[in-house]
Amino acid sequence: MRRFSVLSVCGSGTVTSSMIAEKLKDAMAERGIKITATEAKPTEALNLAISGKFDFITHTSPLPPAPYGIPTINAVGFLTGFGEEEFLDEVMRVIQELTSKLEEG
Repeated sequence: MRRFSVLSVCGSGTVTSSMIAEKLKDAMAERGIKITATEAKPTEALNLAISGKFDFITHTSPLPPAPYGIPTINAVGFLTGFGEEEFLDEVMRVIQELTSKLEEG
């Protein structure tokens, strides 16, 4: 099973990011992908992203403009249910890109 570490960001760094993280874990488990997630506030995202511990960021609150160095994916549609498939398609695209880089490297 492939494993990816996700930084899940919302305004308070708790409730919504936890909901997104759990829902994403379930959706990816159905695809044979294990997700571990850490919840954070937008103001914490840059320092956590550059730590090298995360593969990508999902967010429901705007992220401050910054060089995160990892893909960022807007998760509002995943939260509301309007745009859920588009969000999952974007996550899978990012995962495929990350997997390709690992196989090449």
